[in-house]
Amino acid sequence: MIYSVRHTTMFRYEPAVRESVMEVRLQPRSDGEQRCLSFTLDVDPVANIMQYRDFTGNTVHHFDIAGTHKLVKVTAQSAVEVQSVTAPRPADSGDWADLDALVASGDYWEMLLPSHFAQSSAPLERLAQQLGCERRGNPLELLTELNEVICKLFAYVPNSTKVDSPIEEALQSRQGVCQDFAHIMIALVRRLSVPCRYVSGYMFHRDETERDRSQEGASHAWVEALVPRLGWVAFDPTNNLVGGDRHIRVAIGRDYADVPPTRGVYKGEAQSELSVSVTVRPADSVATEPMTSNFVLRSRPVLVRATPRSQQEQQQQQ
Repeated sequence: MIYSVRHTTMFRYEPAVRESVMEVRLQPRSDGEQRCLSFTLDVDPVANIMQYRDFTGNTVHHFDIAGTHKLVKVTAQSAVEVQSVTAPRPADSGDWADLDALVASGDYWEMLLPSHFAQSSAPLERLAQQLGCERRGNPLELLTELNEVICKLFAYVPNSTKVDSPIEEALQSRQGVCQDFAHIMIALVRRLSVPCRYVSGYMFHRDETERDRSQEGASHAWVEALVPRLGWVAFDPTNNLVGGDRHIRVAIGRDYADVPPTRGVYKGEAQSELSVSVTVRPADSVATEPMTSNFVLRSRPVLVRATPRSQQEQQQQQ
């Protein structure tokens, strides 16, 4: 499949701010079964855009808008080819001894240690005990089971948590969004010494018969776990799916803190409003009218004069 992806982010400020500095991770990766065929990034007001690769190979664009402004609009347009992959079978994967040998021979420690959003806690340990989350069967079988049970146990409720909510909120309320479910699965899996990483990206919603829970018109998140003989295998606990040709990978990291779609600061005392809209469609389909903003997030004016720069709101992955 070849997809056309359009991701539009707008920051509005009242009164105007004096400067904005931002970095974005919006360019799909080219690795594995995926190729980014084209990518453009437009910024309004016009800015000089630079780019680099971060420590996991994600493309990062960054820019500085120095003049006074009330609005920043960032539009990313991509064409991405995603190859179909055969669903992994337990018979084709290795056992726990194979996994331990694989981990011992490679450099996976960053995806094994607790991270900012994916770490152990009393509520997580209670969930692990409830699920019998221990080494049994083979790694692929256990990962598939966890993927399914997280989907069943937790209700998908858009905007029920915030971008910086710890997983304890979702664990206690048994509801959340894809960002929460990915962090919960990562924390559970790393307890078993299985390398697991966070994936930021998009998902194509084919039609209503798919019964996807994740929200159309937003970015998406899932996980990849290291499986012996198969490599990194994608699991989507929000929708109880194994990654396939409907998942478009943008960035990978230890958790969301490594890969927010947008992150930055602005100079001034202003009320800010963040709005986001995302469209994902087959490249050969007829383009439709741009979607309205999937969500709008407002913040109050920052009045602490000792801190002239205020952090720009980040986008939660739904």
